[in-house]
Amino acid sequence: MPSAVSCLVPSVEPRREPFGDPLLVAYLEFLSGRCRPNSVLAARFDLKVFFAVVDRPVEAVTATDVLGFITAQRSGAAHLPDPLLGPIASDTVGVSLRTVRRRLSTVAGLYAFLTARGDVAVNPVPGGLPTRRERHRPTQGVPLVRAPRRTLPRILTPVEVDALTRALRTHRDRAMVAAMLLGGLRRCEVLGLRLEDVRAAERRLFIAEGKGGHQRFVPVSSRFFEHLGAYLEQERPADADTDAVFLVLKRPRRGWPLSAYGLDEVLDGARARAGLAHASCHELRHTCLTRLREAGMPLEAVQAQAGHASIESTRIYLHLADDWLASQYRRAAEVIDAQVFAGTPKGPTVSTVPPVPPHLRDRQDRAPVPGFRRLR
Repeated sequence: MPSAVSCLVPSVEPRREPFGDPLLVAYLEFLSGRCRPNSVLAARFDLKVFFAVVDRPVEAVTATDVLGFITAQRSGAAHLPDPLLGPIASDTVGVSLRTVRRRLSTVAGLYAFLTARGDVAVNPVPGGLPTRRERHRPTQGVPLVRAPRRTLPRILTPVEVDALTRALRTHRDRAMVAAMLLGGLRRCEVLGLRLEDVRAAERRLFIAEGKGGHQRFVPVSSRFFEHLGAYLEQERPADADTDAVFLVLKRPRRGWPLSAYGLDEVLDGARARAGLAHASCHELRHTCLTRLREAGMPLEAVQAQAGHASIESTRIYLHLADDWLASQYRRAAEVIDAQVFAGTPKGPTVSTVPPVPPHLRDRQDRAPVPGFRRLR
């Protein structure tokens, strides 16, 4: 029986070589010694996709192949298109620009490693495309892929949350969903929980294996601990020889630590029974952090709850929490209205002549507005 959750496999564990090329194997071994396990898994998948598309040996890849790979990824082609740099239709069915950018970063890291070792002469991944100003500013070029730095994630409405929770069948499933929906935990943080990480008396969880290896304490609602207690008392196999909290309940793998695929399968089934179009693990986390911000939780506290290394990653919840932006706008609009329209009568007037619009009044009749020189 494996002693670790599948999505948190230690880097020291022997790995199955997915490639026959020793250069790729050497690079993955290099990553295993310096990166988190999930980063190694993502890099392995990105490299598998890249070389399946370009269909060339590692030493034979050129910049033209890299540019053709971008076109193939955006158009949904399984191989390099012909011509390599042909136009992409407007109704693309390929992956997103952010995914393409991440895969190019993985490929660039591979060839940077091989260049440093002397296995290849140059890195075939261009750093960018030249522009007319490159002669004056050589470090500033056009990036290969222009993708939005951050897009607004989807969250669940209260009605959708109620439908999803009613569709869950076991206390284990309710506890896992509550950890993400009420505590903002990531999927692998839920699966990585150990029995000693549960601080029921303090209503907190200790996250020992957070993103980037960071550790933190996370307060969670009492509702989560109610479901967790019922699961530990009634459902968790008593003869399990692992300290992982969430285990498989059905045979033949009963008592094994639940995998990421298993959690996704549980959520997919509940979403189908609830009739929802979307409800992923990360959407549950986004929903939790958005509701915390809407409830008035300071942004720094939301950052600590989420385990974000930078508060810039947390600012996105300011836009998801629509009440915050609306309240800030209304407050500023009231101040502007009070200053600009101070001389405008509010009640009905006897005169039938319509009032003069504010932008046509004399400048001396206007009240000054902070931050504006003139209103036209």
